[in-house]
Amino acid sequence: MRVGVLTGGGDCPGLNAVIRGIVRKGVQEYGYDFVGFRDGWRGPLEGDTVRLDIPAVRGILPRGGTILGSSRTNPLKQENGIRRLKENLAKEEVDALVAIGGEDTLGVAGRLADEYGIKVVGVPKTIDNDLSATDYTFGFDTAVNIATEAIDRLHTTAESHMRVLVVEVMGRHTGWIAIHSGLAGGANVILIPEQRFDVDQVCAWVTSRFKASYAPIVVVAEGAMPKDGDVVLKDDSLDSFGHVRLSGVGEWLAKEIEKRTGKEARTTVLGHVQRGGTPSAFDRWLATRFGLHAIEAVRDGDFGKMVALHGTDIVRVPISEATAKLKTVAPKLYEEVGVFFG
Repeated sequence: MRVGVLTGGGDCPGLNAVIRGIVRKGVQEYGYDFVGFRDGWRGPLEGDTVRLDIPAVRGILPRGGTILGSSRTNPLKQENGIRRLKENLAKEEVDALVAIGGEDTLGVAGRLADEYGIKVVGVPKTIDNDLSATDYTFGFDTAVNIATEAIDRLHTTAESHMRVLVVEVMGRHTGWIAIHSGLAGGANVILIPEQRFDVDQVCAWVTSRFKASYAPIVVVAEGAMPKDGDVVLKDDSLDSFGHVRLSGVGEWLAKEIEKRTGKEARTTVLGHVQRGGTPSAFDRWLATRFGLHAIEAVRDGDFGKMVALHGTDIVRVPISEATAKLKTVAPKLYEEVGVFFG
């Protein structure tokens, strides 16, 4: 058995741990050969490969990023993409493919399995934690820890100058990073894409904190939107999956707060720092287990499935089910943390 491995979409901590788990178990217990495809779906499209064996994965467990590289290439949008992909898999004598990625990467994997008969197993990766079929995706815990530490540090400078600090975190469609890091970091306002916000209400919460001689921290997900506005874009360009580039809601909100309250406001955009660096212990644990169970699914011939965390168990679910809808922050959970606003 010769197995191909790729990592697609945005990078995140824990990708290398998955690769290591797949290769170590696949070589040691099953005697499989492995080939890595570079830069997500671009690799099988162009036949760009790297050898994967035990020496190649030695020492990569604590490393961030991915030794295979990543991209947002969509083979379904490429000219003769499916034909080229199939030809390169055949050329490399690949019997099965493990695709590690989020909503977009796994969406492609699901269609390849269901519509084109390609033998694929999926592994859920995204710092946004927005795949509905798994309790957690690896990369999320690290991103939350990074954001929480940043919020902790910003409290002291906010208090020193008695100014509002707006912290913009990642979260295109869901507010999991914002709500987890905001609650853990003691933020006074948390704004998420699932709940449109009232700027006047945000300003009221900010003013309330100043009355208590406290400098407020506002955490906002990049995809959060005001009630009377729309999502704030970095520019109008689209990637191959049709996504716009978000960024700017934090800066926009800080200006509105300053204009409406007369209080000085500053913005910190955490951006890609949330994706970088060494993975947390939990993400190493989860990613490694995902890798071990993914190669088991390959051995069992259970293709078109994604490994998922349910409680403390790793299970298999159809990739199509995993990508059918996003896991969003429930209104009840948002109401729960609202006691700390203002």
